[in-house]
Amino acid sequence: MEPFGVVGIVLGCFTSLVLGGLLFAAHKLGILYQLFHKTDTKSSKHGGDIVAEVLHAHGVKYIFTLVGGHISPILVACEKVGIRIVDTRHEATAVFAADAVARLSGTVGVAAVTAGPGLTNTVTAVKNAQMAESPLLLIGGAAGTLLQGRGALQDIDQMSLFKPLCKFCTSIRTVREIVPTVRKALAIAQSGTPGPVFIEFPIDTLYPFHLVSKEFVVKNPPKGLMGKIVSWYLHNHLMNLFAGAWEPKDVSPLPVHIPQATDDQIQKCLELVSRAKKPVIVLGSQATLPPTPVDNIRKALEHLGIPCFLGGMSRGLLGKDSPIHIRQNRRDALKEADVVVLAGTVCDFRLSYGRTLSRRSKIIAVNRDKTQLLKNSDMFWKPTIAIQGDAGSFLVRLSEGLKGHRCPEEWPQSLKAGDATKEAANRAKAEEKTEYHLNPLKALHCVDELMAEDSIIVADGGDFVGSAAYIMKPRGPLCWLDPGAFGTLGVGGGFALGAKLCRPESEVWVVYGDGSLGYSIAEFDTFTRHKTPVIALVGNDACWSQISREQVPMLGSNVACGLAYTDYHIVADGYGGKGYLIGSENEEKLNDIIRQAQRDAREGKAALINVLIGKTNFRDGSISI
Repeated sequence: MEPFGVVGIVLGCFTSLVLGGLLFAAHKLGILYQLFHKTDTKSSKHGGDIVAEVLHAHGVKYIFTLVGGHISPILVACEKVGIRIVDTRHEATAVFAADAVARLSGTVGVAAVTAGPGLTNTVTAVKNAQMAESPLLLIGGAAGTLLQGRGALQDIDQMSLFKPLCKFCTSIRTVREIVPTVRKALAIAQSGTPGPVFIEFPIDTLYPFHLVSKEFVVKNPPKGLMGKIVSWYLHNHLMNLFAGAWEPKDVSPLPVHIPQATDDQIQKCLELVSRAKKPVIVLGSQATLPPTPVDNIRKALEHLGIPCFLGGMSRGLLGKDSPIHIRQNRRDALKEADVVVLAGTVCDFRLSYGRTLSRRSKIIAVNRDKTQLLKNSDMFWKPTIAIQGDAGSFLVRLSEGLKGHRCPEEWPQSLKAGDATKEAANRAKAEEKTEYHLNPLKALHCVDELMAEDSIIVADGGDFVGSAAYIMKPRGPLCWLDPGAFGTLGVGGGFALGAKLCRPESEVWVVYGDGSLGYSIAEFDTFTRHKTPVIALVGNDACWSQISREQVPMLGSNVACGLAYTDYHIVADGYGGKGYLIGSENEEKLNDIIRQAQRDAREGKAALINVLIGKTNFRDGSISI
C-alpha cells in the first residue's frame, strides 16, 4: 500500500499547486475581488473625480499644468471642487510653480502633465525639487492599461525616468487604487526629508465607464475558442478596472513622520553651545520646513544671539537688518568660530565640501537626511555631534534649553563691523561709472531701496543674480526663492507664478540674467491670463558672462557665450505685460521706472524692466567692461 500512499501525496501536492495557481490567477485578474465588489456600469463618475476629492481633502489649492487629453478628467474635476487650475506655457514651469507653492505654503505642491513628452519636459524641474527637498506631487498621464508597451501614442517607460528622482513612484492599475495611493504619496512627500513623488494615471483609470467600455469592444474578434477567450479577458479587465470604484473611502491626510533630535542629543548640544565664546549658526533651506513656524525659529535665534549665516530659503529669516545676521566674510568667520551649528546646511560645494570649517571647531550638524548630514565627513571635516532630525525644531529646543544664556555680544558685533566695511565698499563700486551702459550694482541697489517691505525675491540667473544675492535684502522669512543646490536656470517664471498665487498682496520681483530669461519669458502670457502681476528685473549684458569670464582667459575664445541686447521689454508688451528699457541715455529715470513698474503690478499688469548693464563679477561685486 505504500506506493499508493506516495502517489496520493504527489497527487495532493499537484492539486494544491493547481488550486494555488488558479487562486493566484483569479486574484491577479480581479475575479475574487469582483465576487464581493460590484461594478456600477451606469455611473457617470470617473477617476478624475476621486483624485479631486483626495486633493481637496488635503488642502490643495492649486494645480499647475499644461493640458493634455490624458489628464483632462483630473483638471475638470479639480476645478469643480474649487481647486484653481493654472496652465503654463511649458511643463517645467508647472513643476517650478508647484515647487514654489510647496516652499511658501508648507503643503504639497501639485503639477499635472500629459503622457510622454509632457512628462519628459518636467525631468529637470523634478530633479531640482528633489535636490531642494520640496514636497511635490507630479501627476502624469499614460497610455491605457492594456496598451502600455504596445506602441500607443506617447507611450514610454515613464516609471524608469522618475524612480531615480522621486521618493515614491507608482502606476494606478484600477480606479479603486486611486484614494489609498494618492493619500500615501502625499504623506511620503512630506515625511522624513521632503521631496517629489510621482503617480502615473493610465487614461482608462480616469475616464467614465461608458467611454472606456467603447475602447474595449473588439470589432473583428478571432473566431472560435480564441475569440471567446479574448472577449472574456477584455470584459473581465474592464469590469475589474471599475470594480468597487465608487465605494466610500477615507480621504483624510495620513500622518507625516518627521525625525527629531533626542533629549540626550539636545543636552550634549546645550553643553557645547553654553561654553562657546565664538559660536556660529549656518542655516540652510531645511530650517524653514514645517512643522515649526518660521517666526518661532526667528525668535529662537534672536534669543540665542549667535551670529547666523543664512542660505537658500532661510534668507530673510531674521529680517532686513538683524544684528545677528552676518552677510559677508563667511569663510573667515567659520575659521575663527569655536562652535559651528550646521542647521540644515550641507558640506557640499557651497561650503567647499567642508574645507571652510576649522578642525579646531566643535561642529554640530543637524539634517533630516543621513546622507546629507555626513556628506564629505570622511574627507574634510568631522561632526562632533551629528543629529538626523528636523533643524527648525532643534533650534527652538536649543533656545529653550539655554534660557538666561546669550552669546557674548562682542563676537556678533565684530562680525557685523566686517559686514559694514564690505557693504560700504560694494556701495562705492555701485557709484562707479561704466564705459558702456549702466552699473549693474547701482541698478540692484535702487531696486533694493524701493521694493516694498512685503516683497518676495525670486533669483534666476548667474552673474547678475549672484550680485543681487549680496545686495538685495529679503525683508522677512520665506521671502527669497532660488533653485537650490542644483543651480537650475529657468526657475524664474514658475517660482514667480507660485509666489504671487500664494501671496497675492505682496510684490514679487524676479531677478533675471538675460540668459536665464530666455527659458521662461513666455510665461508673461501666463502672468497676464491668470492675473498674477509680477515684476521682472533683467540684467542685460548680452552675454553668458559667468561662463565667458573663465572661458576666454583659459581657452582664448568667447564661442557660444555671446548674446544680443535683445528688446525683452517688447516681448513682455506682446504677451500683455508692460515693458521698460533702461540704458545709459535714460539712467536718471531708473527710480521713476521702478516706481512705475510697481504701480503696474498693483494695477494688475506684469512688468519687465530691461536694464542694459556692464558686466559684473558676482564673486566680489567688481565691475569689468
